[in-house]
Amino acid sequence: MRNLIYLISILALYSCKTKEEVTPLKQGVWRGELEISDSEVLPFNFDVTGNKSLKIFNADEVILVDDITYRNDSVFIQMPVFEGYFALKMTDSILQGDFIKESLDRILPFKAYYGEKNRFNIPENTPSTNLTGNWEVVFSQGVKGDEYLAKGIFNQEGTKVTGTFETTTGDYRFLEGVMDGDELKLSAFDGAHAFLFTATVSNNAMQGTFYSGNHFNEPFIAKRNENFELPDANKLTYLKDGYDKIAFSFPDETGKKVSLTDARFKNKVVIVQIMGTWCPNCLDESRFYSEYYKQNSNQYIEFVALAFEYAKTEEAAFKGIKRLEDGVGINYPVLLAQYGTSDKIKAQEKLPMLNHVLSYPTTIFIDKKGKVRKIHTGFNGPATGEKYVEFKEEFENFVSELVNE
Repeated sequence: MRNLIYLISILALYSCKTKEEVTPLKQGVWRGELEISDSEVLPFNFDVTGNKSLKIFNADEVILVDDITYRNDSVFIQMPVFEGYFALKMTDSILQGDFIKESLDRILPFKAYYGEKNRFNIPENTPSTNLTGNWEVVFSQGVKGDEYLAKGIFNQEGTKVTGTFETTTGDYRFLEGVMDGDELKLSAFDGAHAFLFTATVSNNAMQGTFYSGNHFNEPFIAKRNENFELPDANKLTYLKDGYDKIAFSFPDETGKKVSLTDARFKNKVVIVQIMGTWCPNCLDESRFYSEYYKQNSNQYIEFVALAFEYAKTEEAAFKGIKRLEDGVGINYPVLLAQYGTSDKIKAQEKLPMLNHVLSYPTTIFIDKKGKVRKIHTGFNGPATGEKYVEFKEEFENFVSELVNE
């Protein structure tokens, strides 16, 4: 017995010593590079601010990361809200490993270099043009079922370019990059999506490729058009003929089924959010809705979110929902509408009164009598600047009208 106690004591001492001897991430600026093809890497910068904290930068966006653990010569960096994480081997000035999203079985090779402050390599050539302004964009032109429109919004100062692409389903995040001669490169990494855009620009037109991680890419073309606007987001999704209401019954985290006939929704304006915890645009929307709900909790307003999750199990799906609720501070119900796939056709089967589910997110506005008054497709968030400000004003004014009816 004495020998056993001695052995346990030695193991505990060794364990504590090993833990103390772990060398943490070197503090300061790093450049990370996700390998998305044999010839392309997606770069982004991050600043290690402490042993267990860092900041990721995308133009004006700053993502705070504070879930960092160490094991021998390895470091594991869990992204906030989303399930993706980095598993990396450490040296003093280089990190190497993978970015992993287990539910989708996706792995992106990753390297990071200490002291590299430039997102992309310093341009060698003077920009051939200034991209500042609006651009009319077509992705996958001529590909049946895949072609779609977008609006490019860019600002260029010298060789540095920032901006985003607005689409009917949402924006492509805070993009940052460079113009090198006639070559454009833009990137964004937010823990859920890894976006890289490359293009050649000539005579107010551009032709390029959009990469989403290492699993998808598509061509795009664009032309400068200051007057271009996307279709009205309030007219893309609608109720089928014969319907004026929406109905559902989905479980919350306790297993209790929640529906619009419940007492909490009676005689109230109800905002139904179709979303997924894996979706950055949904995250932006959830932040706005959560804050709005907190500020207007005494009025006749209720929110309810319907989560369509690609997590493989119900348990994993609810874990993702809990992570979103805690990360954002959501205090309205988030129900599990579907797990195992985020397929929009499957989602539409759960809400058969809709003509389709075109986008995550989609918002349904219901008046006090239970009638659907408007459906807004997509969400263009803070990266879209004025568009985001306009949406917030439109949202607040419309909800106020419904409340005062």
